[in-house]
Amino acid sequence: MLPGRRVLVVGNSDGIGLALTRRLLAEGSTVVGLSRRPSPVEAAGYGHVVADVAALDFRAVLQTLLGSEAPFDACVYCAGIGELFDPDNLAREAEVVRVNLVGAIETASVVLPPMIAAGRGHLVGLSSIGDGVSATAPSYAASKAGLSSYLGGLALALRPRGVQVTNVRFGFVDTKMAKYPVRPFMITAERAAQVVMRCLHRRPAQVTYPLRMGALVWLLDRLTSLRLWLTRA
Repeated sequence: MLPGRRVLVVGNSDGIGLALTRRLLAEGSTVVGLSRRPSPVEAAGYGHVVADVAALDFRAVLQTLLGSEAPFDACVYCAGIGELFDPDNLAREAEVVRVNLVGAIETASVVLPPMIAAGRGHLVGLSSIGDGVSATAPSYAASKAGLSSYLGGLALALRPRGVQVTNVRFGFVDTKMAKYPVRPFMITAERAAQVVMRCLHRRPAQVTYPLRMGALVWLLDRLTSLRLWLTRA
């Protein structure tokens, strides 16, 4: 349980972040949410900051927030966007990487130093089972591959310092991000939030959920690698 703990949730105006915020509050945590839109949550123990993780001043906003708030025990980075690949419109490809990967790294660079100094704390990032090569959504897959690699490296580097880092690799979640026409093993945002809550309690380095989806994507990744090899040949 997390009663009395302070948690920062980045990207919580809808989807998994919103469901997670409500669960944390129900368990007695104090929560600060940060998203580019106002939050529908109105509850005791909750505060909200409107900010865009892709904006040039995001780091400064986050530093100001940490300077005015008591230290956070945990931070969960839920912000994310994704677009299906359109060869006639590549304008948003870089934005996907800025939100999904650069925003997460900027967040880590601000929230981790106080945790390292205290010798405790927990950073959780929501990556994706689709963090391999994708012809359908290459910018999304690349951003999540980078995030998975970064979080995995942080977990190894910071565990000796008393700070835990968790990479949560989800399959399809029933949110606005689920744009594929076929979405096997899709789960609800509430179920995804339950998985994140379990991670906050147990603090593993990595969780892949659902495992059946992970196995399916692993097989597809092997087939994609074969296609790439045949193309080079």
